[in-house]
Amino acid sequence: MHQRRYVFIHVQSSEANLQEIYKSKKTNQQTKKPFPPFNINASCNLLCVRRVFLESTTRCLPGFHTLNREYWPLYIEVSEPDRPLELSARLLSIHSDQDLIVVTFKTFEEIWKFLTYHSLGFINHCMENLFLDQSFWLYPQEEEETGIEVYINEKSLNLMYRSLLVQEGAFFVLCPDNLVRKIMATDNEINTYFETRALAEDATGGSVDGDMTMLPNASLEPLIPFHHVFVLLNYCKYYLFPYYTAMGSCLAVMNYESIMSEEMSFQEGDKIEILGYFIECMEWFLGRHVFTGQIGFVKTIAPFFVRSQDLDFLEAEELSFFSKEKDLEEVVHLLKQTSITDVCSVYRIEFLKNFKNLEATQVEEPTTEGKNSPSSPNTEIFPPPEGPCFHVHQDDAQASDIFESLILFLNRKEYDRNFKNLYDFSYPFINSMFYGFSEEEELVSFFRLAREAAKKAGMSWALARLCFLLGRLSVKKMKFSQARVYFEEALGAVAGGFTDLYFVIALYTNLTVIYLTQKNKEKCAHVFDKATSLLMGIPNYICSADLESDILKYALKRTILSQDKHAEARACFLLAKHYSARKQHEEALPFLERFQLLLNDLRLQNNLSKNCYFKLAESYNEKCLPHIVLSCVKVTSSQSPNTLMDSMKRIDLVIRNAPKLYGLRKLRQILPSQTAPYLIQALSSVFTNKQQGLCSIIYLSLAKLYSHHKWYGKAIAYMMKALNSVSAKPEETINYLVSLAWLYILYKQHDVALAILNAIVDSSWSNPHQLGIAYNMLAIALKRTNSTKEAAESYYKALRLSEETDMTHNQAIALANFGGLCLHAAASKLAEHYYIRAVKLFAKLPSVDCGQDFIQVLLQLGCYYVGGTQREKGRFYYEWAFLVAMETSHLESQLQAIKLLCQFYSTVVPNEAQCVIYNEYQLSLARKMSNKVLEGQILETISQLYLSLGTERAYRSALEYTKRSLGIFIDLQKKEKEAYAWLRAGKIYYVLRQNELVDLYIQVAQDAALYTGDPNLGMELFEAAGDIFFNGTWEKEKAVTFYRDRALPLAIQTGNKTTELRLCNKLVELLVNLKAYEESLEYARASLMLSVNLGNQLNERIAYHRLAAIHHHLGHCELAEHFYLKALSLCSSPLEFEEETLYYVKVYLILGDIIFYDLKVRNTKNCSSQTKLPVYRTMNYISLSPRYTVLYLLFKDQPVS
Repeated sequence: MHQRRYVFIHVQSSEANLQEIYKSKKTNQQTKKPFPPFNINASCNLLCVRRVFLESTTRCLPGFHTLNREYWPLYIEVSEPDRPLELSARLLSIHSDQDLIVVTFKTFEEIWKFLTYHSLGFINHCMENLFLDQSFWLYPQEEEETGIEVYINEKSLNLMYRSLLVQEGAFFVLCPDNLVRKIMATDNEINTYFETRALAEDATGGSVDGDMTMLPNASLEPLIPFHHVFVLLNYCKYYLFPYYTAMGSCLAVMNYESIMSEEMSFQEGDKIEILGYFIECMEWFLGRHVFTGQIGFVKTIAPFFVRSQDLDFLEAEELSFFSKEKDLEEVVHLLKQTSITDVCSVYRIEFLKNFKNLEATQVEEPTTEGKNSPSSPNTEIFPPPEGPCFHVHQDDAQASDIFESLILFLNRKEYDRNFKNLYDFSYPFINSMFYGFSEEEELVSFFRLAREAAKKAGMSWALARLCFLLGRLSVKKMKFSQARVYFEEALGAVAGGFTDLYFVIALYTNLTVIYLTQKNKEKCAHVFDKATSLLMGIPNYICSADLESDILKYALKRTILSQDKHAEARACFLLAKHYSARKQHEEALPFLERFQLLLNDLRLQNNLSKNCYFKLAESYNEKCLPHIVLSCVKVTSSQSPNTLMDSMKRIDLVIRNAPKLYGLRKLRQILPSQTAPYLIQALSSVFTNKQQGLCSIIYLSLAKLYSHHKWYGKAIAYMMKALNSVSAKPEETINYLVSLAWLYILYKQHDVALAILNAIVDSSWSNPHQLGIAYNMLAIALKRTNSTKEAAESYYKALRLSEETDMTHNQAIALANFGGLCLHAAASKLAEHYYIRAVKLFAKLPSVDCGQDFIQVLLQLGCYYVGGTQREKGRFYYEWAFLVAMETSHLESQLQAIKLLCQFYSTVVPNEAQCVIYNEYQLSLARKMSNKVLEGQILETISQLYLSLGTERAYRSALEYTKRSLGIFIDLQKKEKEAYAWLRAGKIYYVLRQNELVDLYIQVAQDAALYTGDPNLGMELFEAAGDIFFNGTWEKEKAVTFYRDRALPLAIQTGNKTTELRLCNKLVELLVNLKAYEESLEYARASLMLSVNLGNQLNERIAYHRLAAIHHHLGHCELAEHFYLKALSLCSSPLEFEEETLYYVKVYLILGDIIFYDLKVRNTKNCSSQTKLPVYRTMNYISLSPRYTVLYLLFKDQPVS
């Protein structure tokens, strides 16, 4: 049976943020408003469900317990909401004990992006990348049962969204009557208006502030952020009806007589074939009259009754914008590079038992960004042809032939693929079709002459295209009036012809852009809607103007207002394509995102949706948003079918972006663990015969990845599959076997490793270098099986082979391994000799090539010296290793060296200042590596170091580090460490005499301890809390409560007699000092009884002495004498220490005083005969021996405690 575990993450709006919003937008509480009153404490809930696949034993995935580990570094990184996170939310605080994250939004754009990411399904996977260990991705992702799900409190988030809209001053809502209206937020109330201006006027540059009519308030819903932005650009009154997009043919519903040559006339009932798409919300569409064959613009007069149909709103050629194929060879080469390991080329170093092999986790970022940047979609749709070229001549005699060929070429009525360069926005024709000119002005003059020639020859299409080219060159020089004249002449020359649709689209687009630039409303009104219809309706047109986006945005607004999701999707696609062609990826992103959301809404979960996610990933990669890129990749993996190319794309994107998340450096080529699911997914694809080698590379990559994370069993399984996947060459087979043998050694299956290595050694295929590698590994395995003699022989052979092959690096490792073997055999001087030889060889090599091995040898030699008598020499080698680790930027090796240096200065040669310095650096390493467990431990250590210094400044530093460690322990949910951290902070406040905080911190520490339900922890913590006051100089009486009322009952409950005895002793001493003798008597008796039961003679003697002292204070002289004598009887005889002699003297002095004063008291009440015995006893105690008498005289004036 499967169970699920949940964790809740809460996202809350900032109170200060909302107060700022409403500072100038105070609402009138007495006026009825369209929105409920705003609450500054409103919050939006982000519910994260931890979906963990559990067995019936409720065993959680090992990688998932680290969820809280990542909370604190995120909090430290963005401790104040000054900048948004990658998810476009500003982090306010984190409360991991409640699984609570609090974020806010300051701007409309931030909440827009956040909602978009949530709708696209990115937040779940971003949370996984933020909060889960790298090892999480190595677990099998069984049916998506593992991970994090995010749910949003829509009501609260909607309130935040509305409040940000109010901050903007004006926004738009969809009313129940299907009318989009403007909302105006004034100082006293929120009013609702609609505008009465016409859409066409508004689109062509009319004012948006038309006549306003106030409407009664109603229940209104704001438009979604994306729609709000584009309706706000040019708002107008527009009713919403269910408009449609269609293809095929349609019937005219009324008569229409055209006014312009490019418009079609038709009669009611005429059948018209739709060219491209019929988009109902557009005023025009392009059609062909079935009976007359005329092509022209068709007026959409009555768009309320049209039969709709489901269709693909993108043509096959347009889909190539998304389906840009990744170069498979490039990704394969990248995998080869990362799957290569130095196991087959460099000797393995044998680590001593006291060392932990910290493998490198750095990954080398591939430098293939430029190659992978998406190219212009038009390049794919229209591959550049080797078309005709024309020489530019200014000489009339030479130019006549050129003019003739050029005019004939340009006069074709139909579209020719060579015309693509003439229409494209990037002006490729200047360099690709014309040559022989030095300045563009010469080309312009040439075109003018050709234009005159075309006009004289009556070649209208050539004239139109030449005018178009002259107009484009004028636009390039910012001569817009001149360009307008040329474009208008070109339009007149075409005279309603549509045989070259791409030219007509380019011409209308450029002319419309000129009118918009010059704000020529009158002329723009005649062509604007037609240009819009052409761009939206004709598939695969050629982008020809930079400001084409303004026309498309107008089209997008019409589709939004018409609720035509197919048309809106097409408009978003065209805008994304437009910006991507110009490498403006940031501008393209909102449209790509909206396009993907519409695909999801339309349930078009096919290859188009998957390819759009890939396109989004590339755009996010350009914007350097690695979390979002990886989320895109994860979403695509759940969409089927998945091809080998899809998997390779995912792997490529992960390799390029995962290192950015963890700050990995270029040291060793290690695949990010996020690639594991996609590598496994790739293996399930169908491989051709040519791709079988790729299968082997994937197995090797997985083996290396699992080995890096110390999952040696899995690594061995994949290495075996790599061996069996292809028939490799003998040399490659030997390398695979060497790698497999090393994995078995790491897996501690030395017998299997020995069998493989012996087979390699005996093989005739092994070359000398491979033999050296095998002998070195063989020696390591033999040493671990305590075959010291055989290991020495193998090391010797490996050393000789490394010398023969002139491999200095391998020679140094062999010598170091010899040193380790000598230490194993207790031949320390010989070990030192080999280690020093190895160090000398390593010192000659570049640190970049051999850094990690060199560091390990230096540390081993340092440990050898520190364990002996040459401690300073050991410190020198530790520091040398640390410097090499810093030079190579290897964090794990730096951490290893720093730990040994900290240990050296704390235990070997104590030096608190040096200890603090090295621990501070160790802390910075732990932060870089996001190791929160280690960071908490180091903070705790530094705090203790500062406490030991004993100055006020040191106490305050200790308090700071204690609080930082406390935050980490809370986030790691380590309640025991958390409780002690609270208590330590309380102790420091006690020393600093900030009494008001002492009780608070101690109380919280108690609560944390009791939360665990562990009585032993509670007992220890209550005792430690009492010790703060017991060992202090004031408020000692507070210790009684902790000892007597809290700790002691728990000690009795758990049967911990030792702790019970200790507590009783402390209570006795404390109560005596407080002069509570009667109460202390009870605990003194209990202490005596416990000491007898435990057989602790020293504590028994102390208990008798304390009982005697208490009875003495209470005036029970006989009992006091009795217990003092019992205490003396337990002293060793003869006396061993001078302190015991002093103790005897002091006790006898007390006994003498008791009897003397007792005699004096009785003398006043009884007869003189009764005084003889006390006087005799007094003199007897004083005169027990000459030595005691002398000591008595020396110490009689000293008090006895």
